[in-house]
Amino acid sequence: MPNSFASAQSPLRIDRRAILRVGAFGLGGLTLEQMMRLQTVQGASRGKAKSAILFWMAGGPSHIDMYDMKPHATSEVRGPFEPIETNLPGLLVNEHMPHHAKIADKLSIIRSISHSHAVHDDGAHWMQTGYPQLDARSAGQQYPCEGSIVSYMRGPQRSGMPAYVCIPEDYQTHLGFFQSAAYLGKRYDALNAASDPNNRKYSGPGFTLPEDVTGDRLADRRGLLKQFDQFREETEASNALRDADSVRQQAFELIGSRHARDAFDCSQEAEVTHALYGRHAWGQAALLARRLVEAGVRFVTINLYEKDVDWWDDHYTIEPNLVKRLPRYDQAFSALIADLEQRGLTNDVLVAAYGEFGRAPRIDNHAGRGHWPKAMSVVLSGGGIPAGQIVGSTTRDGAEPHDRPLVPGDLLATIYNTLGIDHRQSVPDRLGRGIPLIPQGEPIRELAI
Repeated sequence: MPNSFASAQSPLRIDRRAILRVGAFGLGGLTLEQMMRLQTVQGASRGKAKSAILFWMAGGPSHIDMYDMKPHATSEVRGPFEPIETNLPGLLVNEHMPHHAKIADKLSIIRSISHSHAVHDDGAHWMQTGYPQLDARSAGQQYPCEGSIVSYMRGPQRSGMPAYVCIPEDYQTHLGFFQSAAYLGKRYDALNAASDPNNRKYSGPGFTLPEDVTGDRLADRRGLLKQFDQFREETEASNALRDADSVRQQAFELIGSRHARDAFDCSQEAEVTHALYGRHAWGQAALLARRLVEAGVRFVTINLYEKDVDWWDDHYTIEPNLVKRLPRYDQAFSALIADLEQRGLTNDVLVAAYGEFGRAPRIDNHAGRGHWPKAMSVVLSGGGIPAGQIVGSTTRDGAEPHDRPLVPGDLLATIYNTLGIDHRQSVPDRLGRGIPLIPQGEPIRELAI
């Protein structure tokens, strides 16, 4: 590896002939879930990307200080940073993002996504599920996030691998940022990578068997559990029991998979590669994400935070915050793009970076910027989408879209389409009702494959 960076929803329609063809395969015919999966295959999009990596920028990154700089605006709008030129005409980036400047022609920048929820939880729900919350935060997560949808629709690329992983963990537990499968069930929740991959003793999730459980004993236990499963299939009526059974089966598969253990073992990488990504949590998380998608994981979410850097909620002193944070993000993100290209994986892996909203167009009395859902920037790269373009624009102060206004559903439709998922499909809720993947939105035409 080189040491420098390389330069509108529709209802679900079931095919009657398909039902006749497959109805005899089981005594009870197909379940609603199986029929939906069949319809999904029949209605697959043209996207050919095998996997996706999302840099989830919790807190809301400042679009004006990163990808939508306003050098000719007043000082309180343009902020404290100098812009630098990139190799993508028309794109200026923050002076603390020099690696981005070298790989900008590999990116597509969307500047005109907008919504109306200015609370972290609400904005995160909308951006990650495509649905605004019906009853604010008190309702919890109501719809599956994008990682769980991809897990449900596509599954892992390789048997014995998880389909969906969060690094170092999902935000569900302590921040409520809605990265679970909701009504799809725990089987489609993320596998948490468990800790900071920058720790030199990092070994991934708990794949190690207890000392008294050999491989043979594990196989015996699986055989015994299969017998219990045959009985349970006739008696269980609880979604919770089915979820627990699925999760247990996944755990057995992972514990018995040397391939999964190897994928999480970043010590197999050369030190020069670790250094390229950066010896910090974000850099090593990006390196781990590359290893995971290469090994067969379908969707990886990197939750960007470190104790000394915090998240992207820059209400106060935005300048010193970004001076610490941007170089690490710049290195990690750009190294991933360059590494994927060097490995011939650019078209196979979609890389995205965004948060729940942007930041206010003016620096306030606390030297920060407030929440701002009316305008935000999203970065996409790879996955076969056209690169080297800027989609949409904002007004002179970055406060709202000037042209090509887009909604969160447009972004998610684009991501699903790129991964070969028809955004018009539905999935079953806990009552078996078909729920559209997104309630509103179409793949962004400039990014169509």
